[in-house]
Amino acid sequence: MSASLRPVVFIHGLWLHPSSWSPWAELFKDRGYQPVAPGWPGVADTVELSRADWSSIAGHGIDDVVAHYAKVIQELPEQPVLVGHSFGGMIAEKLLGQNLAAAAIAIDAAQIKGVLPLPLSSLRSTFPVFRNPANKHRAVSLTAEQFRFAFGNAVSEQESDELYERWTIPAPGKPLFEAAAANFSRHSPAEVDTGNADRGPLLLVMGGKDHTVPEAITKATLRQYRGVAVTDLIEFPSRGHSLTIDSGWREVADACLDWLAEQGL
Repeated sequence: MSASLRPVVFIHGLWLHPSSWSPWAELFKDRGYQPVAPGWPGVADTVELSRADWSSIAGHGIDDVVAHYAKVIQELPEQPVLVGHSFGGMIAEKLLGQNLAAAAIAIDAAQIKGVLPLPLSSLRSTFPVFRNPANKHRAVSLTAEQFRFAFGNAVSEQESDELYERWTIPAPGKPLFEAAAANFSRHSPAEVDTGNADRGPLLLVMGGKDHTVPEAITKATLRQYRGVAVTDLIEFPSRGHSLTIDSGWREVADACLDWLAEQGL
C-alpha cells in the first residue's frame, strides 16, 4: 500500500463520542488517507445510545483502551497514523511507544507519568469525577456548565452549548483516577515509553487557553521526550480544549496534515 493510502486511526478522549471526529475523517479521506474512528470499549454507535446506557462505558481503564485500539491496529493493512485528543492523545502516545504506529499526533493529551504540573484549572475540570471516589467504577456525565469550563471556555457560550448537545457522552472515571495516581505508582498504566528512540515521529498540539490540559502539562510532556526520536510541538494560543470540534477545527486539522507531509507520511 502506498503512503498516500495510509490508515489513520482517530482516538477520542473522555466525554466526546467518536463521531465527533467525522469532519476530520472526511478531510483526511479527501487527502488520500483511510480514516477510522472506533469508540472506546463500551461506547455505543451513536451519541444518543451512549447516553442511554452508561453502564457499558463504566469501568474501563487505560490498559483496556490501549488493548482495544491495539486490536484495531492489528486488523489494518499497515501501521497507521494515530490522531488522539485528550485521553485519546495519551493512548496514542502509549501505542506509538509500543511501536504500533507509524506516527502519532497527540492533541491536548492527558497527563502521563512523570509529568508533575497539576494546574488548578485542570483539577476543576476533572472535579465532577474526583468529588466521589465511587466514580472510579462509574461513568460520569458533565453538565453544560462543566463542559463550558473544561472544553468550551475559548468559544462563545452558545457554541459551547451546541457542542455539548451534539457530541458529549458519559465517560469512565477509572482513567482519571489512574492518571492522578501515576506518579505514586511503580507500574502505572499512564506510563509511556518516552525513551523509545526507534518509535515514529510524534506531534504534540496544545491550546493556549485549555483549562483541562493547560500548556504547562503539554510542555512538561515535551521535556519527557527530549533527545530521542522526532517530537514536535504546535501551539494554538487562543484555543481551548474544544479545538478539535469547535468552529476552528479546520485550522488544527490542516496543521496536522502539513506536519504529516513534512514527515513523508
